[in-house]
Amino acid sequence: MTYETVLQKSREVMGPYCKSCPICNGKACRNQIPGPGAKGVGETAIRNYDAWQKIYLNMDTIVDNVEADTSLEIFEKTFKYPFFAGPVGAVQLHYGDLYDDEKYNNVLVEGCKEAGIVAFCGDGKDPKIMQDITVAIKKNEGMGIPTIKPWNKEVYMEKLKLAIDSGTFAIAMDIDAAGLPFLKGSIPPAGRKSVEELKEIIDQTPVPFIVKGIMTVKGALKAKEAGASAIVVSNHGGRVLDSCPATADVLEDIVKAVGQDMKILVDGGIRSGTDVFKALALGADGVIIARPFVNAVYGGAKEGIQTLVDKLGLELKDAMEMCGAKSLSDISRDMICK
Repeated sequence: MTYETVLQKSREVMGPYCKSCPICNGKACRNQIPGPGAKGVGETAIRNYDAWQKIYLNMDTIVDNVEADTSLEIFEKTFKYPFFAGPVGAVQLHYGDLYDDEKYNNVLVEGCKEAGIVAFCGDGKDPKIMQDITVAIKKNEGMGIPTIKPWNKEVYMEKLKLAIDSGTFAIAMDIDAAGLPFLKGSIPPAGRKSVEELKEIIDQTPVPFIVKGIMTVKGALKAKEAGASAIVVSNHGGRVLDSCPATADVLEDIVKAVGQDMKILVDGGIRSGTDVFKALALGADGVIIARPFVNAVYGGAKEGIQTLVDKLGLELKDAMEMCGAKSLSDISRDMICK
């Protein structure tokens, strides 16, 4: 199965919102919620993609002719590549009836594990979503990262118990989900968190805690103060705030501020292995890619996931070898220009 075939099959079963575009750049779905778009005009998602395209690689082939090692070790786990599938919830609403959240996450978690990476799994208002996610992660020996919405402490603790029972090696909270329309005034309560509230949650979490949704140095320092083990530089795929900068444009400053203190991941418009290389050259430890994995699951289930992972992995490996990096630790800022 080729990636083009995956996209073609995805188009045949997708709902009315996602177009399974050859290039997932946010333009065709820019302001559609429900759907993969944004609550505003959708300019931030487009800016995310465009920013990575404005970064260029510095080719250097006068180097040792050895095969590049793309493996990443993080949180005492080793993965084949430094990229992960992103959390997506309410797939039936946003992407079509072929999958509900239970079926989608079962395929995603198992498919990613078999491909040598790991999936972040999305939460939702229905408590059954987290129940099903954690069952899928447990069936796959803890190889999945529950991504819990910013509920209040009481609801978080209920979901934390499920997550820990799954054997997961890390837990994330997409704090930027506070901007999603369906969480506004929701029951149970969810939304923004003070440093003190976040710290109280992290202190109760016995595995590394990842704060997803950091877009400023100030925010990164707050996450550090709260005790986060890692952050994700993310604007929720450009879905929650218009006029927000691209993740590629803020990543480097955030890395300089806290990169010695915690692991840093980044998402938003990363669509190729070359983009992954650029993110690592800017200082990220790894990246998260969400929407293309939805297309992969809808277009080919586990085979679709393997196809996408192989494509991204080969592109990353080629960029490393053409720029003189033998391993991820060799990737440096002088290998790109912007």
